Amino acid sequence: MDRLKEEVARRYGVARSEVRVILAPYRICPLGAHIDHQLGLVSAMALDRGVLLAYAPTGSRQVRLSSLVFPGEVVFTLDDVPEKRNGEWGNYVHGAVRALQQNHRLDTAIVGVTAGKLGEGGLGSSAAIGVAYLRALEDVNGLCVSDAENIALAQFIENNYLGLNNGILDQSAILLSRRHHLTLIDCATVHHELIPRPDSMPPFVVMVAFSGLLQALVGTDYNRRVAECAEAAKILLAAVGREEEKPLLRNVRAEEYAAHGHRLSGAPARRAAHFFSEMERVQCGVAAWKDGDLKRVGQLVTASGQSSIRNYECGAPPLIDLCRILINTDGVYGARFSGAGFRGCCVALVEPEAASEAAATVRHAYARQYPDLAKDAPVLLCHSDNGARLL
Repeated sequence: MDRLKEEVARRYGVARSEVRVILAPYRICPLGAHIDHQLGLVSAMALDRGVLLAYAPTGSRQVRLSSLVFPGEVVFTLDDVPEKRNGEWGNYVHGAVRALQQNHRLDTAIVGVTAGKLGEGGLGSSAAIGVAYLRALEDVNGLCVSDAENIALAQFIENNYLGLNNGILDQSAILLSRRHHLTLIDCATVHHELIPRPDSMPPFVVMVAFSGLLQALVGTDYNRRVAECAEAAKILLAAVGREEEKPLLRNVRAEEYAAHGHRLSGAPARRAAHFFSEMERVQCGVAAWKDGDLKRVGQLVTASGQSSIRNYECGAPPLIDLCRILINTDGVYGARFSGAGFRGCCVALVEPEAASEAAATVRHAYARQYPDLAKDAPVLLCHSDNGARLL
């Protein structure tokens, strides 16, 4: 943090005392994978690692940003926000300004330096940097913006400015999470519940095992899977006489799926099977968490990952194999790949006393199977943490 402050002062000629730092944490989704776009229930937890943004007000309308990770400088004015340019790391601050300018007046820009990688696959890093820019711009302009509005603004950056068809899981987890709590988010109502870890629950650490895959090996067809969910919802809603409702699987009751699921076949049948079984796993997982039954939570996390592979048909072979290694490692309660599973990492809940040895076991086993990928595949031990905040 001190280095970041020094960099802002050195690069932009501001007093070090004027520099502020925001941390926007990475997140994991233990249960609720691939159902936020169908307005399902999802669970999340922020980690004690994330994106840092050190910034200062400019006294002008010109934004200037640089990065400890990415080359070049982002420079633009609040009056002339560039259109999206593929592959440019400045897209997220452009989108943040556009989002805020819908309903707020921005008179003051920022200079700043970021630390943390975009595309830290599966941990919500893209949403994290968007949240960091929003909070910084709000701070220097004296804006009081609620978490609920910031969730919508962060979604605007990705949906409207960047053209990504994401739900609200990432930004909700990044903004709302609290240390030692599980965050339950209803994507239909945007209601959330912070569920404390009970005293009866054994401690655990979160192992994040990277695959070394930075880009998807093949086309992921993510939008096709969303369309197959819609196709399943249309068939099921027609079966119960509610064709006029929006074709989302959340609009189909569990008992209606039980009665009419046989009408589905092929990919839509598998997508619906994942949605309804995942909704049940989230609810069972929340009950197990409240009971302090970490073993059961871990079993459900593993089952969620297996359904993502089998029914949602996600996951590149290295991620699937890495997940299998984690599941079979002593001390692991449960594991799954984080995100879509075509790049990035797997996550596991692990006994603290077994964590170091488990990490070494995972590194060794993965390197034996994928020696080239393992060169850039660290295994990190993390803990739950609070949401985005000014340090």
